[in-house]
Amino acid sequence: MNTTDHARNVFLVGLKNAHAMEKQALSIMQPQINRLEHYPDLAQRLQAHVNETEGQISRLESIFESIQESHSAAKDTLLSAFGSMAALGHVVTGDEVVKNSFANLAFENYEIAAYTSLITAARAAGANDAVALLQQNLDEEHAMAEWVERNIPAVTEKFIALQGTDASAKT
Repeated sequence: MNTTDHARNVFLVGLKNAHAMEKQALSIMQPQINRLEHYPDLAQRLQAHVNETEGQISRLESIFESIQESHSAAKDTLLSAFGSMAALGHVVTGDEVVKNSFANLAFENYEIAAYTSLITAARAAGANDAVALLQQNLDEEHAMAEWVERNIPAVTEKFIALQGTDASAKT
């Protein structure tokens, strides 16, 4: 096997991982949106990112089609299940919205790293047509990570303010 074949294998595995990762992201965000009562800006931005994520999945699927490959249904299902479990992990905590913000920032940075690596693998594999689509996904992940990071103080402040009321501060 030559270097190009190795690069293609790395690219294909990374592409399948990215597809499953985005399915996982959806399974993490949707339950959060459904539970948010007192954080409308956060709910709105999460919903916008759900829409972006669906677009990212479409772009990944178009790359699969262009290289005559398919995503891994098993990986998609497994990571979606893990995402659903992760979304439930903070439900029992008193500061659910704050902990979800931390986890969301970590996940966005994981996606940034995954796309950065995948773009490098695409170039090495000669899959140059995929690079622009992957870059668009990466740009959206950067924007979301920056938004989450900038808004952690506002979420924390609102959480603190709601602590002294009858409203549930955690969502």
